Amino acid sequence: MSKLNCWEYKKCGREPGGAIVAEFGVCPSATEIRVDGVNCGKNGGRTCWMVAGTLCGGEVQGIYAHKFNNCMKCDFYKSVICEEERAFQSGKVVLDKLHDE
Repeated sequence: MSKLNCWEYKKCGREPGGAIVAEFGVCPSATEIRVDGVNCGKNGGRTCWMVAGTLCGGEVQGIYAHKFNNCMKCDFYKSVICEEERAFQSGKVVLDKLHDE
């Protein structure tokens, strides 16, 4: 079974070629290559809670520290934790990848 990325799960329309790209731009999760493959996702598609500038509740979100409390309540975040079980990667591992140049 293929694991969904956030833009597929949420049907947000901010993936490349998506319905609202003209208004909000392509989501940084869809283009964040430094975390490609983490939690079996494409680019940042399964680490969106760690990527600044994602769209939730109709608003562009800020940095990880400002948005994470809301993300922890998200049904997609919870589904990734369940699907990945002990292989789930978040926190320092992902932040280190995001800070690698």
